[in-house]
Parts: sequence; structure tokens; C-alpha cells
Amino acid sequence: MESTVISKTPDTADPLAWIAVDWGSSNLRAWGLDQHDRVIAQASSDKGMLSLKADEYEAELLRLVGDWLPATGNTKVMVCGMAGARQGWLEAAYLPVPTRLDQLSQGAVSPTLTSEQLRVYLLPGLSQTRSTATHFDVMRGEETQLAGLVADAPAVSGLACLPGTHAKWATLEAGAVTQFTTYLTGELYQLLARQSVLQHSIGSDDLNDSACRDTFVSAVKECVDAPATFSSRLFGLRAQDLLDGQLASGEKRRSLLAARLSGLTIGLELAGACSEQPNQVPITLIGNQALCQRYTLALNAIGYQTHHVDGDTAVLSGLRLAHQALKA
Repeated sequence: MESTVISKTPDTADPLAWIAVDWGSSNLRAWGLDQHDRVIAQASSDKGMLSLKADEYEAELLRLVGDWLPATGNTKVMVCGMAGARQGWLEAAYLPVPTRLDQLSQGAVSPTLTSEQLRVYLLPGLSQTRSTATHFDVMRGEETQLAGLVADAPAVSGLACLPGTHAKWATLEAGAVTQFTTYLTGELYQLLARQSVLQHSIGSDDLNDSACRDTFVSAVKECVDAPATFSSRLFGLRAQDLLDGQLASGEKRRSLLAARLSGLTIGLELAGACSEQPNQVPITLIGNQALCQRYTLALNAIGYQTHHVDGDTAVLSGLRLAHQALKA
């Protein structure tokens, strides 16, 4: 993918001050910001961690943002995500929880560069061990999105969920992450829908359709009420496809069964994540609108209210916070 630059008007445009980067496993996104932390350019690439060797990161970054750079001096680049993983550009060691989200930059590392145009800071992820919680866990990238909440409310507290392939649930207390849990819900759904016996029954759902929405909500409630029945309800999907003559036919049938599978897998997640969470306190959802709407529907069905923060907005706010802390 070639870089894409946002149009600027000459009379109001300020020069580039620094660059924010979210470097994931499959993709990377970069934003150029001016001295007022306003986005003046952006670019994306499909060169995520999985397609790069450690000595290829610098060249890919320069390919993407090189046209933005001034002729002299060097530009700070704040990077979150998998570039700081052990198998990435350079490992930025995990910070153990509890960790204040406005102090992520204290764990940043800087790779050795051949170019003098850049100063790169790779932000750390967060870790959790048996000495601090009930189980081992890690996150890398999501901590910066959580930091985006602190940028707007330094003393933020509550429960935040970041839905995705590996959904993260984090407890925040006065601007710090005190514990978190990862659920493989998205990956589990894909494995079941595409590689299990259910692949013969599952299509693509559409929660804008009332029948799919009702099926999804019903499945969420069933699994939250009786999570121990999850496995048997999974096989029930295949049996229903074979035996239920009243279920719609064709793609509609496959769509309804997909909605039920989605509801069961998300319901299993909520049975664990919300087991000790009072439903008087809204849950913050961070991520893309479509997936967060799905989680909102599920959480509303079991009595919880939600607040949505766009994922890109959150990661940019978190990178701004880390940049400001680095300058302090």
C-alpha cells in the first residue's frame, strides 16, 4: 500500500513535529502530527510484524513516512504494538501491572538506526503473573488504547473491554491498569466456524436483521446463564441444521446459525468477564464500531450499559500522551 497524505491548506498547515505509529502483526498505521498534536498526514502498510525481519523495520518505516520528513534534523516516532515484541524490531520488555498508563514511555526502547532522520521509541506492553493476579497474561498495543482514556481523564477508573481476535478486559483504578484478562473469543469463533464440523452450517450473520439479532441475544443469555453447557450447545448448532425443519433455508439458515454461534462464544466470554462486575457501572468498549456494537448488544442483553471509544481515536490519544510524557 502506498502512503496517503491528508490534504492541508497552506495558510493553516504547520510543519511535521512528530510521528505516531501503531505497528500490528499484519499491518501498520502511521500518522504525522504537528506541534499542536493535530494529524496532518497518515499512511498505512500491510507490512506488519509477521512479514518483517528485525533489520527490515527501519526501511519500511522510511518508505512509508520518508516524504513527510524535513530536510534537516530528526523526527521523533512513537511506536506501539508488535514492533516492540520479542520477535519484532527490538523488544520493549513488558511492564508488570499495576502500571500507570501515563508512564508507558518510561519503558520505551530505541532501536539503533542507520538513518539520522528518525528517533524511534518503541512502547512496552503490559504483563501479569501469578504474583499479581490469578493467572499469567500479556497485552501489547491495547495498553496504548487504554492510555487514550487517561489522556482525557487522568484518574479514570472502571472496567474496559477491547473486543477483537483476543479480547482484553482491563480493570483501571485512578489511571492505572491493576489487572486484565484475555479471551480468545474471536479466534475461537473463527476456528469453530471455519475448521470444525460446524463449518458445514455456519455462514455470515447480519445483526441489522431482526431475526439474527434475536437469535444472537438469546444465545448470549443462554451461555451467560449456563456457561458449563457451552460445548454441548455448540454441537447443538450442527444438530439443529440437520433436524430443524422450521429453521429458514439456504443462506438465511446459515446466517441465523452464525448469529447463534457468535452469541454463544461472546456469552461465554461475558460469563467470565462480568461475573463480579456490578451492572450499575457502565463498561467502556474500545474498538471499531461494528464489533463494539455487537458487544453493546450482548452486554445490554444481560443488564449492562456501555460507552464506546473509537479504537483509532484511543490509540492516537495514547501515543500523544506517551509523547508528552517523553518530552516532560
